[in-house]
Amino acid sequence: MYADVIVDIRVEALDRTYQYRVPKELEPEISAGTPVRIPFGRGNRLMHGFVIGLTETPAFEVSRIKDILGVEKKHISVEGQLLQIAVFLREQYGCTMNEALKTVLPVRKKIKSVEEHWLNFAVTDQEAADILHEYERKHYKAKARLLNGMLAEGGVLTKRMADVKYGVKKPVIDSLVKDGIITVTRERKYRNPAEEMEQKNITAHTLNEEQQTIVTDFAREYGAGVRRNYLLYGITGSGKTEVYIHLLKTVIAAGRQAIVLIPEISLTFQTVSRFRAAFGERVAVMHSRLSEGERYDQYERAKNGEVDIMVGPRSALFTPFEKLGIIIMDEEHETSYISEGAPRYHSDEVAKYRAGLAGASVVFGSATPSVKSYLAAKDGRYKQYRLTKRTGDAGLPAIHTVDLREEMRAKNRSVFSRILQEKMEERLRKGEQSMLFINRRGYAGFVSCRNCGNVLQCPHCDVSMTAHKNHTGDVDTLLCHYCGHAARMPERCPSCGSPYIAAFGLGTQKVEEMLGRRFPTARILRMDADTTAGKHGHEHILSEFRAGHADILIGTQMIVKGHDFPNVTLVAALAADMSMFDNDFRSSERTFQLLMQASGRAGRGEKSGEVVIQTYQPEHYVIASVAAQDAELFYDNELAYRRMMEYPPYGEMIAVSVSAGTPEAGEAFLARLARRLQHSFGGQIKQIGPAPAAVKRVKDRFRLGLYVKAQTGQLMEQVRSEIEAWKSEEDDSNYMQYEVF
Repeated sequence: MYADVIVDIRVEALDRTYQYRVPKELEPEISAGTPVRIPFGRGNRLMHGFVIGLTETPAFEVSRIKDILGVEKKHISVEGQLLQIAVFLREQYGCTMNEALKTVLPVRKKIKSVEEHWLNFAVTDQEAADILHEYERKHYKAKARLLNGMLAEGGVLTKRMADVKYGVKKPVIDSLVKDGIITVTRERKYRNPAEEMEQKNITAHTLNEEQQTIVTDFAREYGAGVRRNYLLYGITGSGKTEVYIHLLKTVIAAGRQAIVLIPEISLTFQTVSRFRAAFGERVAVMHSRLSEGERYDQYERAKNGEVDIMVGPRSALFTPFEKLGIIIMDEEHETSYISEGAPRYHSDEVAKYRAGLAGASVVFGSATPSVKSYLAAKDGRYKQYRLTKRTGDAGLPAIHTVDLREEMRAKNRSVFSRILQEKMEERLRKGEQSMLFINRRGYAGFVSCRNCGNVLQCPHCDVSMTAHKNHTGDVDTLLCHYCGHAARMPERCPSCGSPYIAAFGLGTQKVEEMLGRRFPTARILRMDADTTAGKHGHEHILSEFRAGHADILIGTQMIVKGHDFPNVTLVAALAADMSMFDNDFRSSERTFQLLMQASGRAGRGEKSGEVVIQTYQPEHYVIASVAAQDAELFYDNELAYRRMMEYPPYGEMIAVSVSAGTPEAGEAFLARLARRLQHSFGGQIKQIGPAPAAVKRVKDRFRLGLYVKAQTGQLMEQVRSEIEAWKSEEDDSNYMQYEVF
């Protein structure tokens, strides 16, 4: 038997399989996906790899084929479906097979399991009591304490409790075991972070008519064997999570398992709490803030069929379920579902592919569906479910649009408009809560010299450094939010020596400082990537705010995604234009979604809510549609724009990006590709570039891009095949990847 093995190494030139002989004694242990140890190269260097396939036919002369040295016991094997998904990722997104394998394995190494040791009586309780009296007579204090404790605890005690509560160590336990008085049994104990997320006061809600209609229809289709893609399009506060719970009950009752994707780690606590209230311990959670041991145990529980539901961000998509029945993608429009590193996969596409392999349904849920999903539902490719009413008696919030140009003319130079200040004062008087968000963390956007205009930039990236304050309130640190490079705040300008150097722009830290000056009695919490760095950072801040320990929550966009705070009656977008004019054809869509999601945080309880949107362009269709709470107005305008510009979903587009040692090398590299594509496809495609990326340099590597447009998916498939063929022929040190839109 011969095995095709992919070598566990990132070098793109080696992104192909190498054939090895399978020794007879290893044949029972080796199958597709098995991690193995192999000799590699002329020096027979010991390497790790994964078996991709098995065959009885050698690819070349048998004498040149080396033997597999052994199975790598410490590594996780790749399940059959996950291996197929890895192949899909490689073909669809132009990554190496190793990058694809690392992606489908959220846990790559086996971690030592935790065991609970239970002490049990090997004698009757009466015999134990008699032995206890004898120990007390002989002054065997430690042994007496142990028997006393076991009798008090009903004859069963953990080894840890014996140590902590009764001060009994291992030698005493071993002695009683040897004497035949007690026995010790071992039981694996899973490290389960979901246990910490349980909230006792969560109650199930009775479904309203709209919700019940959806649940009934889905159950009918699922019972009839129908598996399709659904769009659950419900306004904010319409009870989508309650619908998810009932859909999951239908699938689990059929003996199948479920993956629930959420876009932000900050939503984990709230989501898992709701699901554990409904499904108990059969819910697991997977995300990047867990320890290696916790991640491994969640992976093992899923693999062993000990959980029914896995909740987490996009990596949860690769949970090793054998009986997957449904994938729910909550807030499906979120950009965090698109991987930023290779492979640059889109979770919705991978979810549909995995569901096809498993015979599962996919439910995309959002109050602001992506333009792609909206059109798919409109065209009938997704079945659409609508929720048009908020649960209970909650109404939609009142929207106030503030023209910041008018504020400037009125000589209000504060970041807080006059109406926003009035509304916040009103909330503080009433004991209600407010949320303010802005899309930038830190103290300010950049640091500049007022004498010569020099902006302090990261020495490794083509971006300005961001100012951060220390615990004393002084700006003392400059950070690059791309590579993490840190430097001290200089006292003088490095360019001209002027002492007039200061932070400019607007960040969450600066807003917090200004808010503290304007409302000195207000209790303020800040939530951004800096304040949530710890393992439970999100949960702590959100729990404090939910419990009413703060009046105002300031944060980046993470605070307006899916959270439910009944006492929040005011939400404000301090700079609504900040994301509307990014160099991305989806920037208007993302701004609309963000503002609509933000408005949905206000007035979710019995009290009515208000939203203040501060903007320099109140007439823009994005702002106008949010102000009118008219989603159709936005989608009509955005689809018309996309159709005119031939952007997705009215056509296919692929973005090829390259990272090179010099800008010239990167440009030449992409220019060769552009010529190849032009020769092969001529006028069937449109090309834009090569051109520098928005951030030209990161970690001393220069980034450039080439965009290719095609009218049909079939043509784009041919373009991608041509790119792959060209890539394999190129002998170049540049690192290339692509993203398909």
